[in-house]
Amino acid sequence: QVQLVESGGGLVQAGGSLRLSCAASGRTFSNYAMGWFRQAPGKEREFVASISGSGGSTYYADSVKGRFTISRDNAKNTVHLQMNSLKPEDTAVYYCNAHQLLSTVVAGLGSWGQGTQVTVSS
Repeated sequence: QVQLVESGGGLVQAGGSLRLSCAASGRTFSNYAMGWFRQAPGKEREFVASISGSGGSTYYADSVKGRFTISRDNAKNTVHLQMNSLKPEDTAVYYCNAHQLLSTVVAGLGSWGQGTQVTVSS
C-alpha cells in the first residue's frame, strides 16, 4: 500500500497561487493513478482533480477547471496541484488520494494522506 504525505498549503490572498505537493512511498509510483480532493468546514470531501499513472490523462472538477493544474513527476514519486486565481471558496483541507485504478481514485476510495490546509482570504 502506498503512503502519502501532502505539503504546500498555507494562507494566500484571493487571486494568488499555491502549489501543493504529495509525496508517495511504497510500491512503484507510476502504477498508481493519483487525485486531489478537498474538504471545507461543514462540507463533504469533494473531488478536485485526477491524473493517470503515466500522466497522460487528467480530469478536473468544473469548479477548478482552468485555474488548477495537476501534474506528476514519476522519477520523484510526487504529484503536484498548481492552484492559480484562488478564491475564498477554495479554502479547505486538501487531500491526496492514490490507487492503481483511476476510477477508484475519482471515487475517493483509494489511500489517503493526512491533508494540508489551504486558506484563501478575501
